[in-house]
Amino acid sequence: MRVLMISKACVMGIYQRKLEEIARLGVTLTVVTPPGWRDERGWLPLERTHTEGYRLLVTPLALNGSFHLHYYPHLRQILAESKPDLVHVDEEPYNLAAWQCTLLAQRAGVRSLFFAWQNRLRRYPPPFRWWEQYVYRRSAFAIAGNHDAARVLQIKGYAGPLRVIPQFGVDPSLYGTSEAPSGKPFAIGYIGRLVEEKGIADLLRAASGLPGRWVIRLLGSGPERESLLSLARSLGIAERVWFDDQIPSSEVPAYLSKLHALVLPSRTRPNWREQFGRVLIEAMISGVPVVGSDSGEIPNVIGKAGLVYPEGDTGALRGHLQALMNEPDLWADLARRGRERVRARFTQAQVAAETVAVYRKALEGRSDGSFPPPAR
Repeated sequence: MRVLMISKACVMGIYQRKLEEIARLGVTLTVVTPPGWRDERGWLPLERTHTEGYRLLVTPLALNGSFHLHYYPHLRQILAESKPDLVHVDEEPYNLAAWQCTLLAQRAGVRSLFFAWQNRLRRYPPPFRWWEQYVYRRSAFAIAGNHDAARVLQIKGYAGPLRVIPQFGVDPSLYGTSEAPSGKPFAIGYIGRLVEEKGIADLLRAASGLPGRWVIRLLGSGPERESLLSLARSLGIAERVWFDDQIPSSEVPAYLSKLHALVLPSRTRPNWREQFGRVLIEAMISGVPVVGSDSGEIPNVIGKAGLVYPEGDTGALRGHLQALMNEPDLWADLARRGRERVRARFTQAQVAAETVAVYRKALEGRSDGSFPPPAR
């Protein structure tokens, strides 16, 4: 089976482990990715971290940084040269790149599938709606990154085969184990974009009422950095809030091992809610207890292996953090549960195996016109 995957997400080195696992399952895999991606954090260069067993093809990306309008100028030639049996479009169906990939695959007589995170029901104007409907009609399969995204696809008219699979898992062998918070300040971490919808201000407000010895470590960059620093000062906790510079994804496991809790305090907005929160499973496999709001997919990711609170409820968030600080047995129990949950459901090997199973189904096709329901 020859698969051509188009994915700007794979500029992140730690995500490339899934690609190695797909190749291990007998897939002749070529992955097309740009030399980097630009977003509100700045320029994220390609990391060549896990590149065994498959071909990583770096090619220019036009309109880099435009989420809806970027595309690959050389994709036609790449498709002709690689001669795949299947094209995996790792893009939302309403993006120009998704339409481009699907169109070129159709013209080459190759089946294609797409991936979607979008978990809000949004109606797009032309031409985005046209691209989206074209991708729906012409794709042999769809992968949704969360259950809400699967429902959105069906509501908007996608009637084909559909599975719910996280975009990426974790490789347990890359992660160490956090040490119990004994005799040192309790390190509360956040990893991700510093943007308003991630709710980091709620974390600072919740922590400002915490007694005892603690620090907050914020790893990431984004437009909210200065306002968060200002808020920390106004709350009188600036000396306890550390802003850590962006690091390569391969260094995140070592960073996590220094934390005692990981918080994802996301806040739902009219055009966004948390789609997965991969940092949760990274923390869980590291034995770091996690606390998350109930925005979007967070409760489904955490399950009973962490603590969930109503988004925006800083008192409840503070209570969870206080419990982790004061109850060693709770801390140890959640550290154990987190590792077990990720090993059971969210490893790169499992995600790869489920993805390859989709590849086989997409290539088999269905002649009876019926489709299986989304996986639960």
